Amino acid sequence: MSFPLLTATAVLPALGAIATAAVPAGRRTAAKWLALLVSLGTLVLAAVIAVRFEPGGDRYQLTESHAWIADFGVRYELGVDGIAVALIALTAVLIPVIILAGWHDADPLETDSQRWRPTQGFFALILSVEAMVILSFEATDVFLFYILFEAMLIPMYFLIGGFGDRAAPARQAAAGGGEENAAAQRSYAAVKFLLYNLAGGLIMLAAVIGLYVVAGNFSLTEIAEARANGTLEMATNTERLLFLGFFFAFAVKAPLWPLHTWLPNAMGESTAPVAVLITAVVDKVGTFAMLRFCLGLFPEASEWATPVILALALISIVYGALLAVGQRDIKRLIAYASISHFGFIVMGIFAMTTQGQAGATLYMVNHGISTAALMLVAGFLISRRGSRLIADYGGVQKVAPILAGTFLIGGLATLSLPGLAPFVSEFLVLVGTFARYPVVGVIATLGIVLAALYTLVLYQRTMTGPVKEEVRTLPDLRLRELVVVTPLIALLIFLGVYPKPLTDIVNPAVEHTMSDVQKKDPQPEVEAAK
Repeated sequence: MSFPLLTATAVLPALGAIATAAVPAGRRTAAKWLALLVSLGTLVLAAVIAVRFEPGGDRYQLTESHAWIADFGVRYELGVDGIAVALIALTAVLIPVIILAGWHDADPLETDSQRWRPTQGFFALILSVEAMVILSFEATDVFLFYILFEAMLIPMYFLIGGFGDRAAPARQAAAGGGEENAAAQRSYAAVKFLLYNLAGGLIMLAAVIGLYVVAGNFSLTEIAEARANGTLEMATNTERLLFLGFFFAFAVKAPLWPLHTWLPNAMGESTAPVAVLITAVVDKVGTFAMLRFCLGLFPEASEWATPVILALALISIVYGALLAVGQRDIKRLIAYASISHFGFIVMGIFAMTTQGQAGATLYMVNHGISTAALMLVAGFLISRRGSRLIADYGGVQKVAPILAGTFLIGGLATLSLPGLAPFVSEFLVLVGTFARYPVVGVIATLGIVLAALYTLVLYQRTMTGPVKEEVRTLPDLRLRELVVVTPLIALLIFLGVYPKPLTDIVNPAVEHTMSDVQKKDPQPEVEAAK
């Protein structure tokens, strides 16, 4: 029996979460180092998965299958394609960065010795989220995926509500509030996050049950194969209803307009590392599931719903960018920018072209890296000044040039500057969309213009101009913070100049997805020379 590599990659952070939570209360530093070492071990296992994966081989590789709940046809069934491999790698890279960035976020507050922020719990929750996200990328049993899809909400709820942004009390005090008001805002954001995602999950549960009634099992590979060879047929209305049940849950998680409103609250009230965990890691489960489950299980319904989904994606792109332009809060600006970027990802998925879907997959990876870089540097800036308001900054580049420089690179990546990783993905999404839906592709380019506007205006107002009195003493990035940001910037540059390692893994998986929906790329119309 071969070594269960996929299981090990998820079990390691799960066991690490338990071990971290069990560290004695007085050994906070030991808990931090344990969590970091476990995350680095998971990164090593993710690298082994990437090395052992053969892009030209079977669609699902490193598979594992064991009986679980036999009476209901539920199996512990795992397998990875190129899309899953890329997203597992993204998760494994970002978690050590998140842990380092949040090194002091759960320490006891010096201003209130009676208030205890459980350091062990904070890092244990991050590792538990990593375990469930990785396993959800690996799951090829629909019921197993659903359990993980829902279970990851619990640690995220506590991370948002229990470990909020430390700039919030200062902001509330300035507005006449206080710590109690800030705690109420965190609680509101956490509950809103939970209720939105639970609602989506409940609708998905009904669809999962319906799928079992129709197919008789939960195996993604068996159902897809039966649909392809004609041994399993679904009535048109049944397939459409099941598709809508799955898509609704994934659109909430993604998030797609108009189901997006939980994200600005959750990211705004979270610490910067937790905000990165939300948008760069957890939300990718939603867009990944659209590719794996919506298109794989319901190809005809996917085609039927495409016009409406493309319209929603376009609204997300423009609406998110417009609201980002008008934001006064740094973290909420980044949140609305992410809504716009998720619109590009969904648009690429449902463009039904190889360029669009490959670009969407690359966008998931590159958006995760670029948003992590921008949000974490913004978090370092906010922790120094104690305010998230853009108007409270000015002239930072003169007192902290390295911080300003890394902030600029993260911002330029967010607006998809050529030479940085997101440019390749956004270009492929637009090319793939334009090939089949030229009007949609043209309108979507407005998001690029608006991205340049909100990013450059943010940099100008915070980093340039006269030095405000409150920022004169801001220190530049420290060693730990440089260790956090450097690998992200290196990846942005490397994948911007040489994306081939990612495209080689992703392209064969995209071809399989295109085969599921029985789509071929439109052929260019070129007039013959006279």
